[in-house]
Amino acid sequence: MEALALVLERPEHLKLRALPLTPPTDGDVIVGIEWSGISTGTERLLWSGRMPAFPGMGYPLVPGYESVGRVLATGPKSSLREGDRVFVPGARCFGEVRGLFGGAASKLVVAEERVTAIPESLGEQGILLALAATAHHAMAATGASAPELVVGHGVLGRLLARLAVARGVRPVVWEQNPTRATGARGYDVCAPEDDQRRDYNEIYDVSGDPSLLDTLIGRLGRQGEVVLAGFYSQPLSFSFPLAFMKEARLRVAAEWSPEDLRAVCRLIRDGKLSLDGLITHRAEVERAADAYRTAFEDPACLKMLIDWRACS
Repeated sequence: MEALALVLERPEHLKLRALPLTPPTDGDVIVGIEWSGISTGTERLLWSGRMPAFPGMGYPLVPGYESVGRVLATGPKSSLREGDRVFVPGARCFGEVRGLFGGAASKLVVAEERVTAIPESLGEQGILLALAATAHHAMAATGASAPELVVGHGVLGRLLARLAVARGVRPVVWEQNPTRATGARGYDVCAPEDDQRRDYNEIYDVSGDPSLLDTLIGRLGRQGEVVLAGFYSQPLSFSFPLAFMKEARLRVAAEWSPEDLRAVCRLIRDGKLSLDGLITHRAEVERAADAYRTAFEDPACLKMLIDWRACS
């Protein structure tokens, strides 16, 4: 069994290749992919070659952890049925070609425990579930509060702000690029220099900019917290005296869990979280190389979707 897959052979060199798939076991499902998304965080680092040491890192690789498709075949004891629409956070089924994260292919063999059945009505927006779950995970830690300030108005920043609004908080979102300053839903967006507040209790940074930490600590109130919810390719550092005077707290939000995914599915089902307006660009798989460049270089592109339906 083969699949068409996007293979990043080396930084900035992407090809569509037919790859043999690992034969499925009884605990696996085969999924025909309909859509996959391009991450402008971790996949940008893979594309540019700046990804720091990471388990499984190396080229060639199949990227992608935001995939939605339909179950084509299941094991004998599966709880899924053929035709079910599912979210797949990647796969490692390409033999010698690494799956990091392995979701950008026309067909995947993946352990059933890794896939999540989603409503038919979610459609292509299902590719956003990984980022929605990431935002939820950042806010779900023991004792965590919703953000009062979010740094960055990309998809993850918007989802954090929407989740905060769902909790009854109206956050401020910093965004330097005017192209990305629009689209707020129940919260405020401004440039950092237009915000004079310096007593935030909760600041969530999703900018990925390691140079901002001192600035953010300076905007905290006493015993306030900065949550690092982005992905940083360079070491982070901060000036101790200011952090000492503020008695600042730092927290790192890591990868989402299956419970986070289930939680955001419930919020979407109950009408408390909308994914509308976040997918801004779409491309057929044959134009994937151009799509990756657009996703990383065009500030108007919040989320690029790759359409696999003609291949799966």
